[in-house]
Amino acid sequence: MDAFRAEFAAFLDAHLPAEAEARERSRSSAHVPDWARRWQRTLFDAGWLLPGQPAEFGGRDATLPQQLAHLEELAHRRIYHSFNPQGLGIIAASLITFGTAEQKRRWAVPILRAEITAALGMSEPEAGSDLASLRTRAVLDGGTFTVDGQKIWTSGAHDADVLLAFVRTDPDAPRHQGISALLIPTAAEGVVRRPFGSIAAEDDLDFNEVFLTDVRVPRENLVGPLNEGWRVANGSLGHERTLLWLSFAERLEDLVQDAADVGAGQEWYATLLMDLQALRLLGYRQLGPDRDPAELSVLKLLGSEAVQSASLHALEAHGTDALPHPARTGPYHHMNNEAFIASWFERYARSFAGTIAGGTSEIQRNIVAERILGLPR
Repeated sequence: MDAFRAEFAAFLDAHLPAEAEARERSRSSAHVPDWARRWQRTLFDAGWLLPGQPAEFGGRDATLPQQLAHLEELAHRRIYHSFNPQGLGIIAASLITFGTAEQKRRWAVPILRAEITAALGMSEPEAGSDLASLRTRAVLDGGTFTVDGQKIWTSGAHDADVLLAFVRTDPDAPRHQGISALLIPTAAEGVVRRPFGSIAAEDDLDFNEVFLTDVRVPRENLVGPLNEGWRVANGSLGHERTLLWLSFAERLEDLVQDAADVGAGQEWYATLLMDLQALRLLGYRQLGPDRDPAELSVLKLLGSEAVQSASLHALEAHGTDALPHPARTGPYHHMNNEAFIASWFERYARSFAGTIAGGTSEIQRNIVAERILGLPR
């Protein structure tokens, strides 16, 4: 693994874009500036984009420990992996697992090469964490679906070229059945995207409402078998969750460095250090052959809530100095996402996303209770 890490470090030293080249910043999780598109293609062509994938998908068939080394090297240098994280980590990965050869060629590879960007259409009004309650409906007539409904919290949808949307295709089936996954081009007639600000700032335009009215989608855009979207959805979130704990470890590492001026000698800062160590040790356990997928919920729960707790303590410790916006609370790195070093208020506000996206803390607690502790439902 050391040789693998050294090879990647040498690649970064030789190919990393200069600061002057990377001046344009990303505006949403599906807006990828031109320099970042070129950089992602460079990673893809060299097999360093997703090392665990085969070469045709931007990888080199790396082992899980090697994939960890790859992500740790990016984190050490504060290099953001991709400015279209859902496109790269969930949607393209889902297409590689469940898609047809044509879908991989037409959609997955262009997403991986940053030629197009993608957003994930899961949550709906009154069906946020409960995907089984979704009501967006797709009716198949011959070779075409007609889709009607609404999605919410769809990150980056206004900048994305395509949505991977989960829709109900059999309204009479039980809740967890009768769901399908469709690729819906955002330029299709009947697709309306409305971005709205977040608690971080009115101009923080990433979240979207997406309205789908009589949207015509060819059957060839169906991902996986008809009415088996629940399996695709679980696979999609599985791709997101496998090394998701590492992103929380990175945020905790940043907090250790950026909050040291007010944290040294404080009990909450000692807790932060212990949470980081515990998360890493538990995470490394998941690299072995006997890993339990349910334990990923422990990592998700510990990591997301530790980030939120430490962010709150740092916010309170800085007092009124933590409130001005915009602000910078950590060292600037031109390959990083500026949201990670924004004002202390913004860093705390954004921590709530970690306890919601990828499965809420409440859902993680249920999984831990039922699948690990063996408690009754």
